[in-house]
Amino acid sequence: MSTSPELLAGLLKGKVGLVTGIANGSSIAAGCARMFRSAGADLVLTYLNEKSRSYVAPVAEEVGAELLLPMDVTDDAALAAVFDSIRKTHGKLDFLLHSIAFCPKDDLHGRVVDCSREGFSTAMDVSVHSFIRMAKLAEPLMVDGGCLLTVSYYGGEQVVDHYNIMGPVKAALEASVRYLAAEMGPKGIRVNAVSPGPLKTRAASGIDHFDELVEAARKRAPARRLVSIEEVGAIALGLVSGFSSGVTGNIAFVDGGYHVVD
Repeated sequence: MSTSPELLAGLLKGKVGLVTGIANGSSIAAGCARMFRSAGADLVLTYLNEKSRSYVAPVAEEVGAELLLPMDVTDDAALAAVFDSIRKTHGKLDFLLHSIAFCPKDDLHGRVVDCSREGFSTAMDVSVHSFIRMAKLAEPLMVDGGCLLTVSYYGGEQVVDHYNIMGPVKAALEASVRYLAAEMGPKGIRVNAVSPGPLKTRAASGIDHFDELVEAARKRAPARRLVSIEEVGAIALGLVSGFSSGVTGNIAFVDGGYHVVD
């Protein structure tokens, strides 16, 4: 994908953004971070634990992130510490990207009807409620308004083979986007989601029969191809920028048209 540097330069100049959920340089969140930085944003990045830090650190260096912070969304104190660090360092937050999802393997690979209570609770907590908690922590830092952005998938709207329990989880995430948009709109805070087609990322590889899902998407999409993390990043950039000042509560598909074909 080719985007004019002149068009992007300064689009997010002076803006502070938080990017979460980078697993490595090939992650959706990494593609978004690169686009945000190319538009002039100052970024804060997070990593899950010390093991994952070595994969995230090169991306943080690449985008010139001033802060690279540990964040486990199941630890409320760790989550709050990230936003406190942003407050102390930057005094504000203009946008954030939530690109976090998890489900225990046994529950992810099984039928929805067989999903355990513990597995469902974990998937909802990490994949959905973490976004709600981030919204609450970001609200007082978005003094001039802002944008909250998360990552969904078509399986939250229609049944996709092998997506299993993550379908209902993504449906809950998309509903949360709409309700948060309604609640936070009066403060000038917009809430949206990007919904990419299947991408060969580390996180997606945990889905059973993922190669089959990818090939089916390639054949079914009107564009007859998969999208790239750069293309997802470009839409994310547009959504957090002033170009989308009138857009909130929206699910933006970036899937080569996959979602329009029955």
